Amino acid sequence: MLSPSTISEYSAPKKGARIVVAMSGGVDSSVAAAWLKQQGYDVIGVSLQLHDAAEKVENKFGTCCSLSDIADARRVAEKCDFPFYVTDMESEFEESVIDDFVTEYLNGRTPNPCVRCNEKVKFQRLMDWAMDLGADYLATGHYAQIQWNAGANRHELCRGADPNKDQSYFLFTMREQDLSRTLFPIGTFQKNQVRDLAEKLGLLNVAKKPDSQEICFVQGRTYKEFIESRVPASMLKAGKILHVNGKSMGEHTGLHQFTIGQRKGLGVATQTTSDDALFVVDLNTENNLVLVGPETALFKTKAVLSNVHWMLPPDFASSRSFDAKIRYRSQASPVEVFPLVDKRVEVTFNLPQRAITPGQAVVFYRGDSVYGGGWIESASGN
Repeated sequence: MLSPSTISEYSAPKKGARIVVAMSGGVDSSVAAAWLKQQGYDVIGVSLQLHDAAEKVENKFGTCCSLSDIADARRVAEKCDFPFYVTDMESEFEESVIDDFVTEYLNGRTPNPCVRCNEKVKFQRLMDWAMDLGADYLATGHYAQIQWNAGANRHELCRGADPNKDQSYFLFTMREQDLSRTLFPIGTFQKNQVRDLAEKLGLLNVAKKPDSQEICFVQGRTYKEFIESRVPASMLKAGKILHVNGKSMGEHTGLHQFTIGQRKGLGVATQTTSDDALFVVDLNTENNLVLVGPETALFKTKAVLSNVHWMLPPDFASSRSFDAKIRYRSQASPVEVFPLVDKRVEVTFNLPQRAITPGQAVVFYRGDSVYGGGWIESASGN
């Protein structure tokens, strides 16, 4: 049995507190729910039906939210003897995540649907639903931590203890009022510890289940195929592919099939050596152009972000310095942040970053604390 001290004292719910646990059917959320039940809390499990792909019987694509995943979550609830519900949030997911995904790609940007899902569905719609059930907290299986800053009298979002699984990047849009009623029960554990605990708790149907790898609603298709299945052909505009030196390299059938840093599937002459390799270095939406060039052209030192959300007050008068991640799997890099108007900032990286991609998020840290983040509008500075 795990010690209750794995949830720090400031956030440990009182015995008998009602906790709604978002269950994806994977090992992480299953262990979170089972452990909370074991500790004597009033647990209610809930899975979200988010999209038509949830009707698939088997999960063959390494995603979450399929019908088989919901069945796995239900079996965990039955074994641990707590109520379990499936709530239909398909329309919310369609509007906030899928439509945004398609629109962003059509506009030459590369979206991050996992951040949008956390922001718009799990910690907005699901939080409201949980509170309507009389819950005291919403718990998830994220690898992240919430700590209490007594000096500032507020909760702070922090990295998960496992550096290889930390998911704090995806949560930078959370609000202070949501942090105070959210639990991340496995945030202090390593992934192997979670799997070991699943076996000890008898959750054999999920203990060795592979982690989700693909975007749940694409399932077995390319992004290009998915987007083209959802929009009329008139919205897919052909254009030119140009080298950064101005040379014409060919034509494309729509910006939606490209992203910054892409090398394969460019539709240009095959390169024979690594020195000849071409990458997508920019997508010019105004003129519907795909710009390609050598890998060196991918490295930039500045980015402008929009819709910046600060979880902690930045106090630029005392310091503009942060560590920043330009994507989930990237290494954090030292940066200087300069505020602009309309919730925008300019970020200067101490070291050039490869493939700073419009549509992706930049998330700011100091130590283990998440200070905030925003969405990349543009990159510059070779």
